[in-house]
Amino acid sequence: MLKNRMDADDVTQEVMIRIWQNVDKFNMLAAKTWIMKTTNNLCIDYLRKRAISITREYEMDEEFEDTYSINSNNDNPYFVTHINMVTSKVKEAIQRLPENLRSIFVLYEIEGLKYNEISKTLDIPLNSVKVYLLRARKKLQEELKHYEPQEVI
Repeated sequence: MLKNRMDADDVTQEVMIRIWQNVDKFNMLAAKTWIMKTTNNLCIDYLRKRAISITREYEMDEEFEDTYSINSNNDNPYFVTHINMVTSKVKEAIQRLPENLRSIFVLYEIEGLKYNEISKTLDIPLNSVKVYLLRARKKLQEELKHYEPQEVI
């Protein structure tokens, strides 16, 4: 969300401080939801304060590349270059999504949260989560449809 690892580290530190301060006040069964919601809200606050420009590079963690790259043919330079280009195009397309769609897309597709968890975390209706995810997928599909994968030897 923050498009910068150092900013993400700052927010993470702030979340950890808030967890420590409120550890006796929240229900341990709902801790994940509380932490995700607090993190999301702090990220939004941080973005508002910093007024981050849209041109900053959107950094995805290694999990994205591990999830969406195929580990066979790692010795083939053409294949490795092809995968890096595809990954770059997908990251750029995700970066261009509006914030509300991008947040839900990343939470669902990359972080692996369920609809209910996203709904509780972001405090939005369940149907809105589904609609935003569908819109994000359609925008990405439309943007990436001109990219035709080629056969990799």
